[in-house]
Amino acid sequence: MDMKAAPKHKMGLKERYAAMTRGLDWETSYQPMDKVYPFDKYEGIVIHDWDKWQDPFRLTMDAYWKYQAEKERKLYAIIDAYAQNNGHLNVTDARYINTVKLFLQGVTPLEYMAHRGFAHVGRALRGPGPRIACQMQALDELRHAQTQVHAMSNYNRYYNGLHDWRHMYERVWYLSVPKSFFEDAVSAGPFEFLVAVGFSFEYVLTNLLFVPFVSGAAYNGDMNTMTFGFSAQSDEARHMTLGLECIKFLLEQDPANVPIVQRWLDKWCWRGVRLLSLVAMMMDYMLPKRVMSWKEAWEMYFEEAGGALFKDLARYGIREPKCMQQVRLEKDHLSHQVWTTFYNYGAAAAFHTWIPDADEMDWLSQKYPESFDKYYRPRMEYWREQAALGNRYYNKTLPMLCQTCQIPMLFTEPGDPTKICYRETSYLGDKFHFCSDHCKEIFEYEPEKYIQAWLPVHQIYQGNCFEPGTDPTAPGFDPLAAVLQHYHLNFGRDNLDFEGSEDQRNFAAWKGAVTRNQVG
Repeated sequence: MDMKAAPKHKMGLKERYAAMTRGLDWETSYQPMDKVYPFDKYEGIVIHDWDKWQDPFRLTMDAYWKYQAEKERKLYAIIDAYAQNNGHLNVTDARYINTVKLFLQGVTPLEYMAHRGFAHVGRALRGPGPRIACQMQALDELRHAQTQVHAMSNYNRYYNGLHDWRHMYERVWYLSVPKSFFEDAVSAGPFEFLVAVGFSFEYVLTNLLFVPFVSGAAYNGDMNTMTFGFSAQSDEARHMTLGLECIKFLLEQDPANVPIVQRWLDKWCWRGVRLLSLVAMMMDYMLPKRVMSWKEAWEMYFEEAGGALFKDLARYGIREPKCMQQVRLEKDHLSHQVWTTFYNYGAAAAFHTWIPDADEMDWLSQKYPESFDKYYRPRMEYWREQAALGNRYYNKTLPMLCQTCQIPMLFTEPGDPTKICYRETSYLGDKFHFCSDHCKEIFEYEPEKYIQAWLPVHQIYQGNCFEPGTDPTAPGFDPLAAVLQHYHLNFGRDNLDFEGSEDQRNFAAWKGAVTRNQVG
């Protein structure tokens, strides 16, 4: 007689998540765990119970693929429709495309770096909970890099400066800023990486990057970019939540972790602020139609949201990062100082620059009533007058760089926008230069790490930024032209002023062709 099979127990979401994550883990037998996971103890972080890690999403891999596949179908349908309907002509102004160029050059490679970082960190942690979380975030970051490249590739058919972004990321001077940020993070220990990228960048600072950029794209008619931004937002929400879980997990495990985490927060919030100076410039100067000012975004997303977060973490013994007061003083000046620097070095940048028109200057005056008219409008109006007289000036000298953040020494003293901020220290008989007290302090804690920094200006002077076979001693040698060749930057097409550029002329001709009959 056949026996009746016992009814199968259907697992709930929590049980299923535990079986698909914690249930897949095991203790090693023929090798000690410390040898299999050698990196999660040397930073001094103490972990008593890895099972205390709680993933609020409780997402399993089968569900992950299902959700992401649905998003992919919708995203690529829109990308395809945008291309077929000449979406490159729907942006407000060809100036806007320079924002896309800067994003593709400086942000998209960071997505891939984050993918590599989380894949490595996931391998380095012996707890199954954070390993699974890192695995999914590594896949997210790879997807973000791919979808950004695919979405923006359509513009490469029509506009200059988008042709060799991956090569430029490795070589161009201003792209060493984002590159050094992530190389600093991925060369740190696993817990510092999680604090640097998972918390400081993803949770505290990511809204300052993605919300203004995606909103700016929508406001300027770039449905392509807006769509990949929205497609990534659900991932970003998960990343932010996991970043917060990481901090709370570390702080709740042992009191000895608190000072270590605090030092990392001080370091990485400041490094993130310096990195986002490019976003400040983009928001205030590079969008033909602006959503909000950098100052407004900073106050909303960092001072208010971030301030509330650090108050919440105070119960663990965490205070707000040291840099908060300085950034409050810099927010009135940051974007203007960065844009004026790029305007002066526009011959060596892979995008166009320009002087704001009268209406745009009035907008800046309204948004920055205490700084713009007093310090920045006069110099921009002077530069415009000089350009009209044929005296457009491009700086061909090489600036001093900060050893830590690798940004030219363009920032001013906190509270005194008329004086360049300069700090220095000596190590092993060499002198090193910094843009702030915070960058100097970061260096002094880990000098052996930062003396290895690949600084573009130093490399140019050492002759390391010329193509093989270049002879700097040849008569009439032009070092700038040689460096631009090394960058794969096409002089006169990818750089210089927007006014009179090929991008401007083409956009005007294309728009004209679709709005009126052409006379043959």
